[in-house]
This record gives sequence, C-alpha cells and structure tokens, in this order.
Amino acid sequence: MRLDQTGHLNEVSTGIDNFGRAHKMEKLEGKKRRMSLVEIPDWQEVTDRDAITRKFVFADFVDAFGFMSRVALIAEKMDHHPEWSNVYRNVEVTLSTHDAGGLTELDIALAKEINRLM
Repeated sequence: MRLDQTGHLNEVSTGIDNFGRAHKMEKLEGKKRRMSLVEIPDWQEVTDRDAITRKFVFADFVDAFGFMSRVALIAEKMDHHPEWSNVYRNVEVTLSTHDAGGLTELDIALAKEINRLM
C-alpha cells in the first residue's frame, strides 16, 4: 500500500484502491510502524492490544453524532470500520485490522481521514 504526498491511498499492484480496500493486509512492524505512528501523533497505542485509539470531545451530543456519521461514511467507503463508543459529547475511536491481527496501514489511513474531519 502506498500513500501519495497528501496522505491519500493510491492503487498499487497489491489490489488496494483509493479507499484502502485490500484482500490481505500485513501488520505494521518495526521502523515502518514507528514512522507511521509519527504521522498521527494524536493517536495512542492501546495497552495490551495491537491497536490505536483517540478520544474526541465535542460541544454537545449533536456535534459528536455528526462526527460519527461523517466517519461512518468514510469507513464504509474504505470497507474498514472502527470500534467506537459515544457518551454524550465524547467519542472514543479504536482502530485495528482484525483480519491481520493488529495495526496495519489501513488503520493509519483511516486515522488520517478521521483527523481531516477535525
């Protein structure tokens, strides 16, 4: 998988389209993982799990729900869905690629798209 200069996914020989859909993703490890995480500093690694998470706080429930709706549209296009919870104006998002058993470039790409909404 490759990201262009703006951080968007581009089609490559592995069959990944502009929304990050792929048949098989490999876990991010080593230097590639560290470099990817630097690109999304507001996201934190989850303790005891190969995932990343971020908490968002909005003015009210309507703003939080609107955010979740926008993320849902992006996630559906990418065919990659977050784990999340919402309590009033708070939204917590966790990303991990279950098929790969952990963090992949697809999670990083979705995190970047979510960041663009803020």
